[in-house]
Amino acid sequence: MFLARVTGSVVATQKVKSMIGHKLLTVEPLRVDPAKRDSLVGTGRTFVCVDTVGAGEGEMVLIVQGSSARMASEVEKLPVDATIIGIVDTVNVENKTIFSANG
Repeated sequence: MFLARVTGSVVATQKVKSMIGHKLLTVEPLRVDPAKRDSLVGTGRTFVCVDTVGAGEGEMVLIVQGSSARMASEVEKLPVDATIIGIVDTVNVENKTIFSANG
């Protein structure tokens, strides 16, 4: 699992039948700032994920990849490699809150 920020959406009008009706979002994985360890920074990579929780642009989410991405009941029969499984409320590192959805 890893943390990511939703950066946009993907629209594909032509796709396999099993993917019809599933929302696709682009995300950038995040990591703890190695210098200060008091914030999250982007990795510069982008993934396309199936959204199972109703996430929106700008939100921090929890992602799973590989075979774990198909373990959620909403996507267990889909040809996916990355799935959003949660919207993050807070992130704590070394007893310090470095992210809070409430600001």
